[in-house]
Amino acid sequence: MKFFAHLNTAVQVLTGYKGQQPFGIFIKDFFKQDKKYGSRDRKSISHLCYCYFRLGKVLPDMPVEERIVVGLFLCSSAPNEMLGQLKPEWNAAAALSVEEKCSMLNALPIAIGTVLNIFPWKEALSGGLDHAAFCNSFLVQPHLFLRIRPGKQAVVQQKLEAAGILSTRLNESCIALPNASKVDEVIRLNKEAVIQDYSSQRVGEFLLPSKSGIAVWDCCAASGGKSILAWDVLGPLDLTVSDVRESIIANLKKRFAEAGINKYKSFVADLSDPRSFLPVEIRPDLIIADVPCSGSGTWSRTPEQLYYFDIAAIQRYSSLQKKIVHRVWEKLNPGGHLLYITCSVFKAENEEVVNFMQQQFSLQVVKMELLKGYDQQADSMFAALMRKL
Repeated sequence: MKFFAHLNTAVQVLTGYKGQQPFGIFIKDFFKQDKKYGSRDRKSISHLCYCYFRLGKVLPDMPVEERIVVGLFLCSSAPNEMLGQLKPEWNAAAALSVEEKCSMLNALPIAIGTVLNIFPWKEALSGGLDHAAFCNSFLVQPHLFLRIRPGKQAVVQQKLEAAGILSTRLNESCIALPNASKVDEVIRLNKEAVIQDYSSQRVGEFLLPSKSGIAVWDCCAASGGKSILAWDVLGPLDLTVSDVRESIIANLKKRFAEAGINKYKSFVADLSDPRSFLPVEIRPDLIIADVPCSGSGTWSRTPEQLYYFDIAAIQRYSSLQKKIVHRVWEKLNPGGHLLYITCSVFKAENEEVVNFMQQQFSLQVVKMELLKGYDQQADSMFAALMRKL
């Protein structure tokens, strides 16, 4: 009967959540206020809630309890105790494909329709994305990915094996692990390896080999992951980082210290505001612009964002992105490069912004690609390297 109690609690949690903050924070606060739930209870209740969100825009009017169970069925790849208790007649079919499960449900009064309704905005997607595969990816928990830093491959692999943490090597520096892996207890994060999604690691393919010590401005630095990647790919840099909030820069300082990056410049600026101060001395050879975006390529990690997303927000993000690139490109040295990055799958944030830059500025596309991570249980991202003429 425990799973029915978990189901009732999941309904309570979801009824109280309105999308005002990341769901992971919300449910942690819920459990802090009620100490009766053990770790297994918390894991089970959280899983039921995420199954609800992983349905995206499917069955929006179905009662919460029923929608949770449908989500659990579609997210289960094999029979399991939870589904066996909550819906035993579906448990035997848990190993069927998503399409077969949907056909089975359509024979019932549920009428789920097509799984393509999970992410219904097919016409708004960037080119090259497989809409069906992308929709199916929301029903699967993404992996945790590590990027091993140069020279640390052997020690990281040894530590993971000694701790009994299962891992899959995707390339020389990228490792995929189960999402709940406690890697921070095993390796020295940022010094030996960086937690960084597979597609985010692939951004390194856009960093052209160059002489050591080039001037790089990571203009929307956030946690500094792209700066550390550039440092590892290009060697020591004349590095400048900026972000819109002082707290971001403070956190970045701690992470850089752990990564062994001690020589860099930093400042706070709102790059969407043309009046915001920029230091005169900034003359970069490379600008990394990992701009604010919808985050739609990462929603399999935070499916509540898909559930609550309003398509009208895309144009607001696109406008913000154009303001940022308009502000930064003029600082770029002639012949220098601007690397434009989003974790979005919407063309209005990707190809359309690149087209805007080509039309408005003296920039030429060197390489542009939608980095599809859904076939690796990873995020999807967009990157375009542009050269100033």
